[in-house]
Amino acid sequence: MKTVVITGAGGFLGRHTARHFSRLGWRVVGLDDVPPENAPTSSLARFVRLRLPSAEFAPLLAEEKPHACVHCAGRASVPLSMQDPAGDFRDNTGLTFELLEALRRHAPECHFLLLSSAAIYGNPPSLPIRESDPVAPLSPYGWHKHQAEMLCAEFSTVFQLRTTIVRIFSAYGPGLRRQVVWDICERLLTTRQLTLRGTGRESRDFIHAADVAHALALLTEKSPARADIFNLAAGRETTIAELAGLAAAALEVSVPPSFDGADTPGQPLNWRADITRINALGFTPQVSLEEGVRGVAAWARAELGTL
Repeated sequence: MKTVVITGAGGFLGRHTARHFSRLGWRVVGLDDVPPENAPTSSLARFVRLRLPSAEFAPLLAEEKPHACVHCAGRASVPLSMQDPAGDFRDNTGLTFELLEALRRHAPECHFLLLSSAAIYGNPPSLPIRESDPVAPLSPYGWHKHQAEMLCAEFSTVFQLRTTIVRIFSAYGPGLRRQVVWDICERLLTTRQLTLRGTGRESRDFIHAADVAHALALLTEKSPARADIFNLAAGRETTIAELAGLAAAALEVSVPPSFDGADTPGQPLNWRADITRINALGFTPQVSLEEGVRGVAAWARAELGTL
């Protein structure tokens, strides 16, 4: 039985990833700084509560001898990175270095998968965005993810550590109580009004968390692991106005959205990913945006206790 270590196992993508690997028959070791009752223990063979970086990580690697380490921990907020760039650097770039160094010393055969972000692309000159396109981050978060990617390339080139970089676009799904899909559902359910920032013409490429987990498992086995970079998205551009319409339909409410026209610092305007590279390994998104939004809408209604 192969072992995977998942950092941030108690977080949104960490929970989905742990569940998927467990279903595939992996021994899943989850790490997070949350109480055990808040960890996805039904998906884990072992849960270790610690705040990374930690001196406990090295002996854990020596004991478990993992085949893979999926790095889901770290900050994932553009606005917070604008307010606290030092903290974002510490929890993204700095933490990535600490994990890679521990793997180099104590589990050199382990395959390290970095959850990076499309934020490194900034405002691309054209769509769809390819992995070979230039990076131009607009936020500290984007820059720090880019720096973490460079660390993966460094440890791959200099120390032959097996690394893969996964640039995730707009991940969503049940369990994420922030970002635009949740925000729209929450406002529709609680206020029956919907005023959003921007113009409504801003666009994203949404990828369901279940598809993210599926892709990570696939890449664990099929990536060449030489600091290879993969876009992870659905390959579909959706405007925020279109997303609002999907959410309203899913919630069976008739509330036309309005937009304040304001820019959001650090946020790009339009995204659509070229996913040819990950498609070539056998990945195809399974959850359509319509189906995924319906799932989030149902979950949001249950969470908020609204009719």
